[in-house]
Amino acid sequence: MADGPAQDAVWAQVEAARLRLADLLDGLSDQEWQAPSLCDGWRVRDVAAHLTLPPTLTAGGWMKELVRSGGSFHRMIRESAVRTAREPVGELTARLRKHAGSRLVPPAPGAGADTTVMDVLTHSQDIALALGREIEIVPDAARAGLESLWRLRFPFNPRKELRGIRFVASDSSWDVGEGPVVTGRSAAFLLVLTHREAGLEQVSGAGVPLLRARLG
Repeated sequence: MADGPAQDAVWAQVEAARLRLADLLDGLSDQEWQAPSLCDGWRVRDVAAHLTLPPTLTAGGWMKELVRSGGSFHRMIRESAVRTAREPVGELTARLRKHAGSRLVPPAPGAGADTTVMDVLTHSQDIALALGREIEIVPDAARAGLESLWRLRFPFNPRKELRGIRFVASDSSWDVGEGPVVTGRSAAFLLVLTHREAGLEQVSGAGVPLLRARLG
């Protein structure tokens, strides 16, 4: 997606979100770094390591990771994070802060500022909520991430998976779908659309039972 004033604003939110997360990570204990995140099977350390890769890896770097993982996208994401997580936590935090303003994106169709802000904000919650800590999620930034999620077909396809439900954000202009309504903060919908059960605890409305059934 080409840069312009609107995209510049989203990239600014990406940078701010990375810096907020780096500040949170700086205050974690050794035990918290090893604690489970909201990502099934991922430690806080693994999630933080994963977030250092998009702002630092070139297209060639991603291709090398894909070849190393035998061409499997999911295996590539998992293995690259676990391998990077072996580095000292101080280096992970320093790298996230140093490259907070990076506009590098993986070589995937449609990748841009909105997919990046979605990734950063969702994973920031994976870490903060799992540890019982607070982190600011700016509603307009979350809305940009939600718009990218709603367009996705892989690895999530919410428009198909959650057909027949209307989602209405209480703190932004995001309003999509048709059917019984689910309301909540934009940050919660980032979790819901990426299959995080914690998001279900933060939404309400007549469509919640159907949403729970769809997400299993």
